[in-house]
Amino acid sequence: MTSAPTKPAVSPPDLIQRIQRRTLVVLSAAQIVGGVGVAVGLALSSVVVDELSRSTVISGFAGTATVLGAALLALPTAKASGRGGRRAGLSLAYTAALAGCAISVLAISLHTWPLLLAGLVLVGGGSAGSLAARYSATDLSPKDRSARHLSLVVWASTIGSVAGPNLAEPADRIGMSLGLVEKAGPFAFAALAFALAVVVILCFLRPDPLTLARAGAPAADSGRNRTIRTAWQTLRSTPMARRALVMIAVSHTAMVSVMSMTPVKLHHDGSNLDVIGLVISLHIAGMYVLSPVVGWLADKAGKVPVLVLGSALLLSAAALAGTAGHRVWQVTAALVLLGLGWSCGLVAGSALVTESVPIERRPAVQGLSDLLMNVCGATGTIVAGAIVGLLGYGMLGLMVGIMVALSGLWLITVRHRTP
Repeated sequence: MTSAPTKPAVSPPDLIQRIQRRTLVVLSAAQIVGGVGVAVGLALSSVVVDELSRSTVISGFAGTATVLGAALLALPTAKASGRGGRRAGLSLAYTAALAGCAISVLAISLHTWPLLLAGLVLVGGGSAGSLAARYSATDLSPKDRSARHLSLVVWASTIGSVAGPNLAEPADRIGMSLGLVEKAGPFAFAALAFALAVVVILCFLRPDPLTLARAGAPAADSGRNRTIRTAWQTLRSTPMARRALVMIAVSHTAMVSVMSMTPVKLHHDGSNLDVIGLVISLHIAGMYVLSPVVGWLADKAGKVPVLVLGSALLLSAAALAGTAGHRVWQVTAALVLLGLGWSCGLVAGSALVTESVPIERRPAVQGLSDLLMNVCGATGTIVAGAIVGLLGYGMLGLMVGIMVALSGLWLITVRHRTP
């Protein structure tokens, strides 16, 4: 008579710490190469769609396609993680991005923009993998270090985001020298970057952090393959996770709405491309460079206070942007604060989501969080364009400020009411 299977032995704490350090290094490496793939692919996507379709309106769908892809792939990535661990989820996301790059190369060769948009939807898997990687960093983290570990992986994406666009032109030249049509080279290079990310995840993310964390979890329930329905049920019964998810969505919507329309505003004010590029670069620096500091602060002072700080920074950014007029320095200050506020919302909110739900339900809830985050971001871009087109950039700052203020007040009020 065979005995019932026993739960794997829990590793000693010092071994868990060593595994966690290795996990952070592997995830950071995947973030760097995956970030290069995302940035290289997106650097020319709207330009290529514009050339193939000969329509400025259609070219705007390039960014929408990748955001839509990131949203659509968030739940499959989470489901794969729930079934087979983080390796399965992350490799699925990066493989989808690899396939999207291959389709994009084919579409450019065939001069067909609808096929290119379809490829860009799959390229959004790179962003889905990048978002899922930050959650992977928390599976083995002590509770008092979860935000710091998450923020380190977020910070690693800075390298790929900054380096990627600068590699687009050399990749195009190399691609043409190898026989590819013009502007297909960057997508081929992005495909190689995503392939390398898959190799890094599959070969080096061992042992799988989520699987190991589950082995040490008490009395795991049957929720390993949780669906979106169960994720909603978990949020309804977990007020803290619900608060964190709302603040992540609000922070991302505010950031994307203002950031997406700022280049248009500066262009209409007469700023040249160098000025616009500098403003956006400083904004990106605000998003990522100080994320380890934000993570340390969230672990020391608490996640909710950092979420409140993020709301204050976003509100200040909206006020500065809405009253900037033609003052470029004020717009620049607004975009830097916008990036810092987004970093507070993402890092503290993601850590709070993770620590508020059981280990077995985390992938589903985290996937739902990324889905809502991307949907809200895409919606915010569309609504922001309509507001600026009809009412002006100042009214956009006012509307974003009202949204952030209401959510921040709600967070504080609910926090004080909760025992």
